[in-house]
Amino acid sequence: MRVGVLGASSLVGGCVLPLLHAEGWHVLACTRQAQLCQKRDELSISWQALSTDAADRQMSRDDVEITPYWLCVAPIWVLPDYFSMIESSGAQRLVALSSTSRFTKVGSGDAAENDIAARLIDSETRVQAWAEERGIEWVVLRPTLIYGLGRDKNISEIARFINRFSFFPLLGRAQGLRQPVHAEDVAAACVAALLAPAAVNCAYNISGGETLTYRDLVTRVFLALSRPARLVTVPLWAFRFAVAMLRPFSRYRHWSAAMAERMNRDLVFDHAEATRDLGFKPRGFALTAKDTPQ
Repeated sequence: MRVGVLGASSLVGGCVLPLLHAEGWHVLACTRQAQLCQKRDELSISWQALSTDAADRQMSRDDVEITPYWLCVAPIWVLPDYFSMIESSGAQRLVALSSTSRFTKVGSGDAAENDIAARLIDSETRVQAWAEERGIEWVVLRPTLIYGLGRDKNISEIARFINRFSFFPLLGRAQGLRQPVHAEDVAAACVAALLAPAAVNCAYNISGGETLTYRDLVTRVFLALSRPARLVTVPLWAFRFAVAMLRPFSRYRHWSAAMAERMNRDLVFDHAEATRDLGFKPRGFALTAKDTPQ
């Protein structure tokens, strides 16, 4: 069995590769990080550098071997750039990772977040239409808040803030519900979707195995860092001021006051269909030291 993985160097990609190897797949690992492709092939994995240049993509398309299965764990909006390459490889099924942000960020007070939601919705539509027109089976997976291995942009950002400032700001009671899902569980769902017969042309929400408030989530990050929980209630105007001050720094460029406003909104999604069709069994929010930035 041969599978191509777009975004192989991403957080979920790094979790997917050993699972595929364990199940006997031969993997074509595609990444834009050319330096990774200098290494010798290992674990039945062949690395291929992807280019952002359209002409170069045409050249790399001609080099792709017959690859019936494809998995995209890169942002779903980059997938149309590689439609021709995937089609020419003899693809039979495509599994693409999207996000529940397509629902939660619609109508956000932040223009950038609205743009993300719109891009996710448009990309899912394009992927489905393209695949069905060519007789390729598609599966879309929409995870909730992904965390794990200290590489995510969610829990790890909270941990970095705590490590730097020894406290964390909350808006109001911060009682909005969350379902953090570990990157390894997302990877397991991706691998299961490659062959699951009931998943043909379906989209699934995949959430974590535990529902907890935003306040409790942050408290657990303090515990994982072996620090006393120092939670400070901050008014919305202060969040807006802080975001404006932090925007010049690249690490905080994606922060917005809308993120604070969602601390009191429930962002909960049922994953029963993924359990039924993919055998999806996510863990609870079991944050360990290896899941925090070192």
